Amino acid sequence: MSSRVFAYCRCSKAEQNTENQVLEILNAGFSLEPHRVIQETVSGSVAALQRKGFAKLMDKLEPGDVVVCTKLDRLGRNAMDVRSTVEAFTAMKVRVICLALGQADLTSAAGKMTMGVIAAVAEFERDLLIERTSAGLTRAKSEGKTLGRKPSLSADQKAEILKQRKADVSLGVLAKHYGVSRSAIQRVEAAFN
Repeated sequence: MSSRVFAYCRCSKAEQNTENQVLEILNAGFSLEPHRVIQETVSGSVAALQRKGFAKLMDKLEPGDVVVCTKLDRLGRNAMDVRSTVEAFTAMKVRVICLALGQADLTSAAGKMTMGVIAAVAEFERDLLIERTSAGLTRAKSEGKTLGRKPSLSADQKAEILKQRKADVSLGVLAKHYGVSRSAIQRVEAAFN
């Protein structure tokens, strides 16, 4: 029994289409039945496993099937997403062919080596993101910016709440007046006791 071949074709914008991707896969020698061509328009920023068309593809797949895509970025939003997507296919015993990588089967030994490189790039991307975030937070702090959520109550409001609580105004009344929860009023009291 020969493997069923599925094509996954994605474009990011409504004014684009996936026809060139389908033609590229056909020209590479793959035989495609129309019901096995999954085409969707969805931003690359959406993780593969969260895309409707991709989920539809995953539902159709059986062990031994082959998924063909033109480029790695069709499969995932970044190296980490591509890696987890290929791992999901591997767990299903589905081969993944990427035309841009010389028709490499990403689930083969050579493909696993390629995925190892992708994993290293994914880890590098993650580390860079952590470094940039940390540097940004440090810079913001050094510039005197307040981090986190904007306080729901000003210093003047907190002082007024303390006065009213000493005058036995209830938590519920104060919470309603200031548009906050009762626990927010309690936190104001706790901070000054």
